[in-house]
Amino acid sequence: MKTSTIKWFFLGLGLSLQALSSFAQNQFENVTIQTVPVAGNVSMLIGQGGNIGVSAGGDGILIIDDQFAPLAGRIKTAIEALGSDTPKFLLNTHFHGDHTGGNIEFGAESLIVAHENVRMRMAASNQPAVALPVVTFDDDVTVHFNGEDITLIHMPNGHTDTDSVVMFSESNVIHMGDHFFNGGFPFVDLANGGTVQGYLNNLEKALSWIGDDVAVIPGHGPLAAKGDLLNFYNVVKDTSTAIRVMKSQRMTKEEIVAEGLGDDYESWGQGFINEQRWIETVFDSYPR
Repeated sequence: MKTSTIKWFFLGLGLSLQALSSFAQNQFENVTIQTVPVAGNVSMLIGQGGNIGVSAGGDGILIIDDQFAPLAGRIKTAIEALGSDTPKFLLNTHFHGDHTGGNIEFGAESLIVAHENVRMRMAASNQPAVALPVVTFDDDVTVHFNGEDITLIHMPNGHTDTDSVVMFSESNVIHMGDHFFNGGFPFVDLANGGTVQGYLNNLEKALSWIGDDVAVIPGHGPLAAKGDLLNFYNVVKDTSTAIRVMKSQRMTKEEIVAEGLGDDYESWGQGFINEQRWIETVFDSYPR
């Protein structure tokens, strides 16, 4: 490669990296963190990325998930208003970056707890040690904090193979992580251990555990009640059944996409996962 070509190559690379850095900053510059009271000691923070759960009380602050690293300062300001800008515990519902991106900012002072597969997948992607969970578990683990049992329960092979839901015994709250996209089709990460059938099985378990008066924090979307979670479950079940029936009739993926799911589900495809991607996910998740 000629010297002049090398010069222009690295100049172009530098400009590209600068543009990416600028884009990353611009992506978050207008994001605000909204605090929504939920029940008991628990609040929900809405920003950009997965919804954050917060337990605030005499023992201090515990948070569930932490969105993206550039938002950490704003998240700290929001939780400081609830008691402290330094959580004693940080629970990760799964490994995706919109739920764990802030680990690198909180990990030095907060004890990170998550399913063992969260640590495995984050370590495999070369995340720094400070961002990794330091307490991991297989099936479930309970943190006794702010006067109640806060229990993480592994949900196998649903959204991913790393997921947990978090139940608050006294506040009567459940944080569903990405096993609940309130008002939209879910993202099932087939490349990282997720399956549609596992997702449905996990929703059925969660629905059987909770009472009618429980407050439900979704991974994405507004604060919900059990009825909203049940409605979401029915949409996932009914649409996946319809897609599987069409597949059993030897329709191709493209033919099912062209057929669509009908007007009743139009609004459900307006979020992160549109109707086409949901059909493709279900098609690929089940054998013929």
